[in-house]
Amino acid sequence: MFSKSFLLLLAAATMAMGQQPVGDGKTDDTAAIQHLFDTVGSVKLPKGTYLLTQTVKIDLTKTGFAALTGDGTVRLIMAGDGPALHFVGTHEGSAAPDSFKPDVWESQRTPMVEGIEIVGADAEADGIEATGTMQITLSRVVIRECRHAVHLSTRNRNVLISACHFYHNTGIGVFYDNVNLHQSNIVGSHISYNGGGGVVSVGGNVRNLHIGTCDIEGNHAKDGPPSANVMLDSRGGSIGEVAITGCTLQHTHKSPDSANIRIIGSGTDPSLLRRAGREHTREGNVTITANVFSDVQVNVEIQHSRGVTITGNTFWEGFQHDLVVTDSDNIVVTGNNFDRNPRYLVNGNDNAEKNGVVFQRCTDSILSNNVISGVWKQRAAVDIESCNRLQVSHNSILDSDGTGLRLEQVTNSMITGNLIRDDREGEQRSKEPSLSIVGGKDNVIEQNALGNK
Repeated sequence: MFSKSFLLLLAAATMAMGQQPVGDGKTDDTAAIQHLFDTVGSVKLPKGTYLLTQTVKIDLTKTGFAALTGDGTVRLIMAGDGPALHFVGTHEGSAAPDSFKPDVWESQRTPMVEGIEIVGADAEADGIEATGTMQITLSRVVIRECRHAVHLSTRNRNVLISACHFYHNTGIGVFYDNVNLHQSNIVGSHISYNGGGGVVSVGGNVRNLHIGTCDIEGNHAKDGPPSANVMLDSRGGSIGEVAITGCTLQHTHKSPDSANIRIIGSGTDPSLLRRAGREHTREGNVTITANVFSDVQVNVEIQHSRGVTITGNTFWEGFQHDLVVTDSDNIVVTGNNFDRNPRYLVNGNDNAEKNGVVFQRCTDSILSNNVISGVWKQRAAVDIESCNRLQVSHNSILDSDGTGLRLEQVTNSMITGNLIRDDREGEQRSKEPSLSIVGGKDNVIEQNALGNK
């Protein structure tokens, strides 16, 4: 005797066999793959190239648990507009266990895509979109030649992306599109040569975003609008609680206003004006640790943010600057290496990059224990303007053009224990003062070792 559930599954599988995908790259397999999801839910495709002309929508309320798996030899060609795969759930709660409706655990949790490739064959083709899902997991997935590789929309929770390759798409690698999304991890992946940015979060309500041990590079269109390898733009929303750790972020300085990390923290909160007397928030609580940055116009740019920590990173080839921080509070920059390594020459021209660190209109921040060397063609290696309650201490500011450390209209700050020298020989050696002070008041400036008084 067979159980009723087994007989139902067998009947569904039998129905599906009448409409099997072909996988020859020529036959339209959209309806066949849609039918498999609708009837079985768990879709395992053999080696082949499967042509899609419309989005395969995986409605988790109808399919129940759903997954698409391959062994790395499965290719989907998306020849229509929109995503090749769109997972749609109904989770409306948070990640807290008591916020779940029973049907999410019973039939919707953890939709998966593993071991497949998606290639776009339409200008508006995307890879994978997720809406209303809980614990969507993408692993060993390749997405290329699409618009956006992964599009996270409306609301999701607990997104996990690992061991993936999102390569050479015209749009964004991983797009947090005005989404309400807490708890997402992007680990051990290559996200490269996507023209609209690598990992980009715009508006919405995003928390607990972790990006670790990834190679994220070249996510800038040479003739397109400014983009970044990682872009966190809170305008129209709120983005915070982010960790970017152990990644290589680089390329390309040839794109206008390119950045490795760009954080725009000016979010919106309707109650803030009443509570704090100002309209816009300063989002942040971002940790940037143990990364390698190079070959863009600005390596890290922070605007209107609060609570950003930058520690233990290596910077070089900031063609405009290595670090620019404006209109921000509680920024900690410590233990980093800002360098000009002779091994890295741009087209044989070691004068092309400028480098340098800039703070403007910032408060309650620390710049300490960094090595900053080889800043050329700037008025100062470290340029601090209109800032209040800063500590600038125990930095080595070395072998740079212009002034070593420039302070303009800085107040209530401590400038102590810095080594500021230029020991280059001959005409290369700067004749500007090591420390320049323009205006300001109520500062403690002492025990700095200056090469030029």
